[in-house]
Amino acid sequence: MRYAAGIKLFVLGERLRERFDVLTVAREDLARLREETGQPATLSALVENQVVIVEVLQGRAIVNFGTQLGTVLDLHASAHGNVALAFGPETLMDYCLARPLKAWTPHTICTATGLRRAIAQVKAQGWATAPNRVLQGVNGLAAPLFNHRGDYAGAVAIAGSIQYIPASPSRAQIRAVTQTAERISRKLAWNPK
Repeated sequence: MRYAAGIKLFVLGERLRERFDVLTVAREDLARLREETGQPATLSALVENQVVIVEVLQGRAIVNFGTQLGTVLDLHASAHGNVALAFGPETLMDYCLARPLKAWTPHTICTATGLRRAIAQVKAQGWATAPNRVLQGVNGLAAPLFNHRGDYAGAVAIAGSIQYIPASPSRAQIRAVTQTAERISRKLAWNPK
C-alpha cells in the first residue's frame, strides 16, 4: 500500500509554516516594542478562525497579566480579535456572530450592531483597543500584520493596566504598535500600495 500526502496536509503545513515565519521575523521587533513601551508585547495568529497568542514577552511591571502562549482570545472582546475581524478573512465576522458573544465584563461588546460599528472604526484607524472588555482595568492595543500577498498575517499588541494603556492610548503608544506592525509586515515582504 502506498501513502501520499493529501492536499489538506499540504495546506495545513503551509499555514503552519507561515505562522512560524511570522514568529521568527517578529521576535526582534516584539522585543523592541516591549522595551519602548515597558508593556507586555504579544503576537497572535489566526488558527481555524480563532486568534491564538503565539508569542508573549512580559513587560517591566511588578505585576504581569496571565496571557500565555496558546491563549485563545475572543474575536469580539480582545484587541487582537478586533484586528482579525477588521483585516482578516471576510467570513470571520459571520463565524464570530454565529454564536453568542460572551460578556466578559459590563464593557464587552455583545451585540452584532455594536461589534460591526467597532470593527468599522478599527478598519478606518488601522488599530484596535479593548479597554475593560476582557478584564476590568486592562486594555490592549493591537495592529495588523500583512504578508507578501497583502493578506492578514496576525497582529502585534501591547497589553496592560488601564493606568498605563488608557482607553484612549497616547499617540506615542499607537505609533509604537503600528510602526512595529509595519516593520514586521515589511519583513514578510508586504508592500503597501
